[in-house]
Amino acid sequence: MRILVTGGAGYIGSVTAALLIEQQHDVEILDDLSTGHRAAVPPGAILHVGSLRDSDLLGRVFARSFDAVMHFAAFSLVGESVADPLKYWRNNVGGTLALLSRVAAGGAARFVFSSSAAVYGEPDRVPIAEDAPLLPVNPYGRTKLAMEQALADAAAGGGFAAVALRYFNAAGAWQGRGEDHDPETHLIPNLLRSLLLPEATFTVFGDDYATPDGTCIRDYIHVRDLAEAHALALAALDRPGYTALNLGTGSGCSVRAIVAAAARVTGRSVSPPVGPRRSGDPARLVAANDEARRILGWQPLRSDVDTLLRDAWSWHRDHPRGYGD
Repeated sequence: MRILVTGGAGYIGSVTAALLIEQQHDVEILDDLSTGHRAAVPPGAILHVGSLRDSDLLGRVFARSFDAVMHFAAFSLVGESVADPLKYWRNNVGGTLALLSRVAAGGAARFVFSSSAAVYGEPDRVPIAEDAPLLPVNPYGRTKLAMEQALADAAAGGGFAAVALRYFNAAGAWQGRGEDHDPETHLIPNLLRSLLLPEATFTVFGDDYATPDGTCIRDYIHVRDLAEAHALALAALDRPGYTALNLGTGSGCSVRAIVAAAARVTGRSVSPPVGPRRSGDPARLVAANDEARRILGWQPLRSDVDTLLRDAWSWHRDHPRGYGD
């Protein structure tokens, strides 16, 4: 297949693009490099640098149609989305609408969207199934939900096949591609950087939650497992329409369990301080994955906590300050 990967210089997008190339697909990447990294673009991919909201660029990219589009391009910092919500609506929703206009006009027959469990907000039932109420609690989550709704309507009207893949916490690394954000807000890279850089710090935010060890539980998925799900979705999209699927382990892992795994994997003493809770942090967020297993034949084979930490540690040890670009 000839596949366009938007946001393919970012963390999950670049790993997915590398996997698609390994599977003998022809891959083109569209990324403005505002949060992605040129060094993460896999060899063999054609890179178009620019914004989805650049109509001239989109016209050149879609001068030939694609078999599929994988859409990863979006801003994703919850705190920033609260401070500057219009930035998120302009980029996330505006860029998606521009892209969908090209696809609906015949630019591709399949569309795989990188969504987020942020569309659920703070659900009452865990593990979270796809039929849970969609009640996002921040602008980032609301833009992801709006993107899903636009995708569903566009697929129905444009006659193409689409799926939104909702997941929580990507982690790990694969084939020299790892997690490098500025600022970094995710637990695992911040924990590992605190073991590598003298200026880096890590704090456990709260140890009095209603969980077995008192710390928050989250669903961590290996980035290679996420890439595999996106690739499997291509084959599953065999008829027009829209569906949404969760990607998760179904069990989750606590902050203390992550810290313990980091000590095992690195062989270092890891004793981070405990601080107060962060506002709005639910005790437990875990995704049910029954539908993804049934429809995609997908299994999170690399998402055990030691494998996640081992692969992430290997990458951060080799790239203590990220890609360096």
